[in-house]
Amino acid sequence: MLTDAECKNATCPPDKARARLACSGGLYLEISPAGSKRWFYKYRKHGKEGRMALGSYPTVGPKKAREARDAAKSQKSDGADPVQARRVEKLKAARPGGDTFKAVALEWYGKQSPQWSTSHAERSLRQFERDLFPYIGARPMAEIHPMELLAALQKVEERGAIETADRVLMLARQVWDYWLPTATVQQRNITEGLKGRLTPYRGKTFAAILDPVRMGGLMRAIKGYKGGPIVRTALQLTPFLYQRPGNLRMMEWAELDLEAALWTIPSMKMKRTKLEKEQGEAHVVPLPTQAVALLRSIHPLTGHGRYVFPGERSHDRPLSDNSVRSALYALGFGKEQSWHGFRASARTMLVDELNIDFNVIEANLAHAVKDANGRSYNRTQYVKQRFEMIQQWADYLDKLAAGADVIQFKAA
Repeated sequence: MLTDAECKNATCPPDKARARLACSGGLYLEISPAGSKRWFYKYRKHGKEGRMALGSYPTVGPKKAREARDAAKSQKSDGADPVQARRVEKLKAARPGGDTFKAVALEWYGKQSPQWSTSHAERSLRQFERDLFPYIGARPMAEIHPMELLAALQKVEERGAIETADRVLMLARQVWDYWLPTATVQQRNITEGLKGRLTPYRGKTFAAILDPVRMGGLMRAIKGYKGGPIVRTALQLTPFLYQRPGNLRMMEWAELDLEAALWTIPSMKMKRTKLEKEQGEAHVVPLPTQAVALLRSIHPLTGHGRYVFPGERSHDRPLSDNSVRSALYALGFGKEQSWHGFRASARTMLVDELNIDFNVIEANLAHAVKDANGRSYNRTQYVKQRFEMIQQWADYLDKLAAGADVIQFKAA
């Protein structure tokens, strides 16, 4: 074994690129012509030679070098590559907070949230901070037991937030999926199987009338609505266009071309991811003659401002989300037909009653194309076909309101 004096006096011959002095057990001191001295541990794994740097002399003396070698040998005997194990430790040390659930979750969130809409990013962070961090945030990922996570989820259920518990579990699952490839010991995703221990959550469906006779009754009630002109026009326009309530509420005069009978909704207003909002195309909505007439009728009242349907308290803000919903309840149809449900009504009846191509309907609903290639290749907007469809739909609704074409006869 090398002594401290031997290490101190060691030099590299001028005719050599380096000199190596063996210590013991694969440990050696390497001296460069410039005089620098470094410790290395040489080992073999799977028939291949490797070496591990253990520090520079005199900062690391012979005794400390042998201790470092012994520690590396112990890792090797356990089946680990000592160089790789040290690299992993350095990566773990570089992560603020280490491998606690909170540190990993925030790291995952930081990578994912730039692609999300602002509302989705804010909601996800709020659910982490309220429903997970207080209970398992400080715990190392490798030590968290499934029952700990289940207990946190059940606290969410206890306050009646069944849907939120389902969403929080989904967030936790994605955090574990993100962390597992970097785990130093073999782990499994502890979220597996926990969904079955939660109260089943069934996604909400919006109330929607699908029967032509009943839809005729609703259309007559809408035509007879006695409320204010702004809410009345929004209510009358809703079944003709069947766009998302948020888009209709925030319709702006600048988005409308009444001469061309077109409503162009900017991509940033659509229900899309942040990236899709930034890079996506505007959603073009054809307007039937009935809709154009309604918009022209309200223009003298609100055309001087930004919004087609401004709020009652402030014309700088759009109509409230509760406006049309309250009108439907006032007409006695609130439980049967939600504002958003007009989309389902149109989607169903356009196929069942008018035999319209579902691709054209989906395009008007601004639904993503569901095929093998997705939007990468299929970017058809069916604008011409949608002009024909939307007029046919509006005329059909007028016929239902008049009580026509709704009697079903059995075949003889």
